[in-house]
Amino acid sequence: MLSPAQSLKAGVLAMLPIALAAVPFSMVLGAEAVRHGLTPAEIVFMSATVFAGSAQFMAVGLWEHPAPWAGLAFAVLLINLRHVLMAASLSSKIKHFKPWQRYLAAFLMADETWALNERRAQSQPLTPPYYFGVGLCLYVLWLLGTALGTVVGGYIPRPEVFGLDFIFPTIFIGLVMGFAKNWLAAPVIIGSAIAALLAHHYIGGTSFVILGGMAGMVIAALLPPSTKGRQNAA
Repeated sequence: MLSPAQSLKAGVLAMLPIALAAVPFSMVLGAEAVRHGLTPAEIVFMSATVFAGSAQFMAVGLWEHPAPWAGLAFAVLLINLRHVLMAASLSSKIKHFKPWQRYLAAFLMADETWALNERRAQSQPLTPPYYFGVGLCLYVLWLLGTALGTVVGGYIPRPEVFGLDFIFPTIFIGLVMGFAKNWLAAPVIIGSAIAALLAHHYIGGTSFVILGGMAGMVIAALLPPSTKGRQNAA
């Protein structure tokens, strides 16, 4: 068993490459926010309290004076509904956390935080130090990048200019594929992807996030249990 300090370090090191890849995006967020009329203090405060990259980019893109509060709140709610699915997935793995630790874990929830902790839970029980090492590493670097972007924003090109906008999806696809231990993962991943693509094409908005996740859950529930699972049960 690792000590709390060792677990914290392991979590930080696991997230560090991903968090460093996120810095250019948080810098772009800070720069875009200033261009849309937010002050550096306002966008840094948003990153510190909201901490949801895709939702923040959407909010900044819709920002105007006066701010459309109802529309912003509804759009952010839709795009962050995937956190309900991620929280349901992790809930049984952090049930031994203290109440305040569970609240902090929920605040630090992000796609990459969820994926790394899910992978960790496959080999050993999750501990608060590891979880918070993962989450705080991403949180701190995202916050620092946002602040830096407000200062040097005029010199930052948009990530898609160099194809950097594909970095995060690539990382996340790699993390998800790491969960595939047998053939049963294939129909879940493929079905979820097809449902998400159809929702994105025919419905639009952020519906693909929820419908893709729900499709994966339904397919997983309909599949037979793995042979390994039956052997362990026996």
